Amino acid sequence: MEKRVIIISLGIVLLLAAILIPTILISRPAAGKIAVISLSGTITTGDSSLFSGSTITPELVRDYLARAEKDKAVKAIVLRIESPGGEIAPCQEILWEIERVKETKLIVVSMGGTAASGGYYISTKANKIVALPTTMTGSIGVISAIPNIEGFLEKLGIQIEIFKGGKYKDMYSGLRELTPEEEEIMQQLIDEYYEQFIDVVAEGRGLSKEEVRNLATGQLYTGTEAKELGLVDKLGGLDTAIDLAAGLAGIEAPIVEHYYKQPGLIWRLLLGSVDAIQARILGLSAQDMILLEVLSHNYPQPLFLYQS
Repeated sequence: MEKRVIIISLGIVLLLAAILIPTILISRPAAGKIAVISLSGTITTGDSSLFSGSTITPELVRDYLARAEKDKAVKAIVLRIESPGGEIAPCQEILWEIERVKETKLIVVSMGGTAASGGYYISTKANKIVALPTTMTGSIGVISAIPNIEGFLEKLGIQIEIFKGGKYKDMYSGLRELTPEEEEIMQQLIDEYYEQFIDVVAEGRGLSKEEVRNLATGQLYTGTEAKELGLVDKLGGLDTAIDLAAGLAGIEAPIVEHYYKQPGLIWRLLLGSVDAIQARILGLSAQDMILLEVLSHNYPQPLFLYQS
């Protein structure tokens, strides 16, 4: 009799366990990480400098996204973007990387004060985009600038002899005026990249090409305007983006892990000091440094860049 009672009691315990354990597991808050990656600066392949400030490079983005991919606890990624855009090729590389990672991890973009042109381009394929009401975004378009310094060099008494193989090889040098034929070549290149930008926005935002074309005037939109136009999904700051990412990933109590911090004040001052020392050794004035910067950053190639 006693043995029978024990068996019945054990059976009841096992039955209760079978009912209660799954219920307890289901009621427990889902756990997981949200990786927050801060991307700030001009989009390029180059490193930071005194003049360029911080930069966003494909290598940087690739490294941090790879880290998030490897961490199985990371269920969603928030990209905090602060950028006026930049060079087209790096923008495209970054976009491809975001598209690839989005296949396994949710990605939400949180826009800072500015996420324009290329900064918007790399945001388009995220699952969701969150912008501040005051964010400057949009600037959907392409720009190329070829300064003609021929007159300036003449005033300095400097003559540069050009030897070239190829009819248009020196059209990007800025040492002479472009011919009408060369201007047409440049415009065709601009138009091709412009259409590419429109295609990416239309696909990423679920808009028709005609809708995007009407918005792609190169103008800036506030976050509020961008939401009304369908360029972003929600208004809010970084916390809003984190909450949105957690909701999409089904995480009730997310652990937020920040991957990237901007260079500190000491590092920025160090960069400036190195450049200043080099200028002093070479005997260059502030005006000379500015001129050298302009000449060394002559970007004749088309850019996804908002230029203030």
